[in-house]
Amino acid sequence: MILALPFNPETVTPEEGAPAPDRLISGDPRFTTWNIEEAEGGIYAGIWQSTPGKWRIHYEEWEYFHMLEGHSVVTEDGGEPIHLNAGDRLILRPGFKGTWEVLETTRKDYVIRL
Repeated sequence: MILALPFNPETVTPEEGAPAPDRLISGDPRFTTWNIEEAEGGIYAGIWQSTPGKWRIHYEEWEYFHMLEGHSVVTEDGGEPIHLNAGDRLILRPGFKGTWEVLETTRKDYVIRL
């Protein structure tokens, strides 16, 4: 069993996706996700990228992420916009509802705990 895993997106096949049509607000965002780790107990880690657009989000899990590049705005329903750029970090907790807007193609690494 390997106990240390290099965080290298070149070792996995990326998954392509987009927001569900009923969540899309504007644009035509396209996602690319490199799931580098999927561990027992509902822990996921990898790299996610999106092209510009805006959609509704609803988190039922914990997510920590670190912005690698780009510019996005996350806004909680009833809250102030949070502008995210390369180097920024954020935690989204279960129950978070709001919007994600990618202004400039965004890439982040993440850890999700269900």
